[in-house]
Amino acid sequence: MLKATLFSVRCARLSGMLIAVIIALHVLHAPGAWADPKVIDRIAAVVNDEIISLYELNQAIRPYEERLAAMGYPPEEEAAARYKLRGDVLNQLIDKKLTSQEIKRLNITVSEQEIDGAIERIKSQSFRTEEDLVEALKQQGLTLEEYRARIKEQILRTKLVNREVKSKIVITREDISEYYNAHPEKYRFEKEYHLRTILISVPPLAEAAEKAAARERLAAIRRECLAGASFAEMARQHSDGPMADDGGFLGTFELEELNQVLQTALADMDAGDITDMLDTGQGYQIFYVDKITNASARSLEEAAPEIEEQLYNEIINREFQSWLAELRKTSVIKIIQ
Repeated sequence: MLKATLFSVRCARLSGMLIAVIIALHVLHAPGAWADPKVIDRIAAVVNDEIISLYELNQAIRPYEERLAAMGYPPEEEAAARYKLRGDVLNQLIDKKLTSQEIKRLNITVSEQEIDGAIERIKSQSFRTEEDLVEALKQQGLTLEEYRARIKEQILRTKLVNREVKSKIVITREDISEYYNAHPEKYRFEKEYHLRTILISVPPLAEAAEKAAARERLAAIRRECLAGASFAEMARQHSDGPMADDGGFLGTFELEELNQVLQTALADMDAGDITDMLDTGQGYQIFYVDKITNASARSLEEAAPEIEEQLYNEIINREFQSWLAELRKTSVIKIIQ
């Protein structure tokens, strides 16, 4: 009875909002409406008693559309990809809206101190100073305030997951042992690559001439390195990356820890080799194999914490998606074409 009452209330709210939408659309089509600079934004979807605007949808899609346009698909394939992209992003926004509503309903909060602590942990792991972090964010087109908002959102979602999902997850010793035995390739002797890099950053909306200049600058640096110049010194002098002062040293990685593009580039390389120029999204980069060492095989005891985390992440993502699907069933969602 209670569910029926709640459903009726939500339907009543939705009906009221749809009436408002109809009125808004009538206003938009009224004579002279487009002459008004304060034209009402269209609605892309209604989620319970909140809306997702067309502007919000377009802003979320824009970074992906720019990448899609750069892929050079034929017009028909690009149109189909754009249509699918639009649907996928809208569904992501709906899920985000639903989780935000649940966070509010359950009165889950996060303090500024928690956000500060999370950012400090990130800085200690990947950056030496706040200036390095700010510079790295700038290369991604983000301000520190926008990054703080993202961190806040992540913490709130984690707290929601912990409350609604985490308590139901149990990982046994048998689960860990079974995973260990099923993935021997992850725990044998593996090569470890000690890598340095030189990055020439390129703004997201750079013109073709600016990109060409960045490529030529890095090509000239690479030629000097191949001719015998110290890669570390060249990185200190020319790299735009946050590790420039350390001679571009990135750290030590097993091949499987790296993205597919870099795995392919490094697969047949030896110590002292330099990759071809790569477009990594941050700009143009080259990577130098400082040295290659062999990592020791790990026992079950040594690998257990990593396996437990891996299993936990897999289960929690699956359970969260299941929880979200159930939440969708009990919510009133209207997509406005």
